[in-house]
Amino acid sequence: MNASTPAPPALSVLDLVPVRTDQTSPQAIAASRRLAQTADAAGMVRYWVAEHHNMAAVAATNPPVLIALLAGATERIRVGSGGVMLPNHAPLAVAEQFALLEASFPGRIDLGLGRAPGSDPVTSFALRHGGPAGTDDEGVARFAEHVGNVVAMMAPDGVEVAIGPRRHALRATPRAVSVPQLWLLGSSDYSARLAAQQGLPYVFAHHFSGEGTERALELYRSTFQPSELLEAPRTFLTVNASVAATAEEAHRLALPQLLAMLALRTGGPMGPQPLVEDAEERVAAGLPDAHRDVLDGMARRWVIDEPEAAREQIAALAERFGVDEVMVHPVAGALRGTPSDAAPAREEALRLLADRA
Repeated sequence: MNASTPAPPALSVLDLVPVRTDQTSPQAIAASRRLAQTADAAGMVRYWVAEHHNMAAVAATNPPVLIALLAGATERIRVGSGGVMLPNHAPLAVAEQFALLEASFPGRIDLGLGRAPGSDPVTSFALRHGGPAGTDDEGVARFAEHVGNVVAMMAPDGVEVAIGPRRHALRATPRAVSVPQLWLLGSSDYSARLAAQQGLPYVFAHHFSGEGTERALELYRSTFQPSELLEAPRTFLTVNASVAATAEEAHRLALPQLLAMLALRTGGPMGPQPLVEDAEERVAAGLPDAHRDVLDGMARRWVIDEPEAAREQIAALAERFGVDEVMVHPVAGALRGTPSDAAPAREEALRLLADRA
């Protein structure tokens, strides 16, 4: 490494537990378990799973359940949520779930909290109807309060709740000896401000669009207020990545996820993730010029390349945004004939990125 080459950042993984056209939910979960084991063996820092509901291409509906499964299948890597959508849940339920996970896997659990619905309006209503948030607006309005409640209830001393003349102790677990590491997630200025005000670690969803990251991180760092949980700002970067032996193969493998994101951006049908050959056939059949522009624009913002170039791009992104950790969302698709309970191209992408030689 020469003097002008940025130092390689630590690497972590974000997993949405994608479901391909050749997979069932059990097979998709088995593939993610193998991917987490690959990340663990490669020395990566953390492995986060998302919360999305009622989506044909995503099996990550319940982060705490997946975290228990993945933490039990790995040895040292931190496992967490990227993230739990707090307006969908009672703060005490989230605090209890993650306090129990931390008690089971001490020092290895992260709790990333977000305020997006993670679903369509109908599913969001079904999740929240009669629940703590009541409505989307109420859940968002009370998000800051609920974040504070989760933090307090997971603490060993818990909180005291006043009901009439009496005060009642409320703890997420009876005798905690450690707590999960809590992160605030977001894709807006609101989340950056809130994380800074509450003195929490913060992650901006750079992998969503690649836009607004500088502003959000600067806002977070410049307004950060130290807390008992954190003395100085702490953040990292998220990025979509497809890495293969050649740049051409990496682009080929990224095509299924690119088409899925194209459908999301343009209001197209959202089905299971196609296999690489099926995605190629769709593109060969022709896309509207406007859609091709969107596809090309997304590809330019992702890391899609051969290993050395991909590692250099990730190091450059880390230097640009002033972070020492990058969380990659491995977006490499599967070829026809791939075992349905595995995602070998995603596994290989992690191994290639982790190879510092």
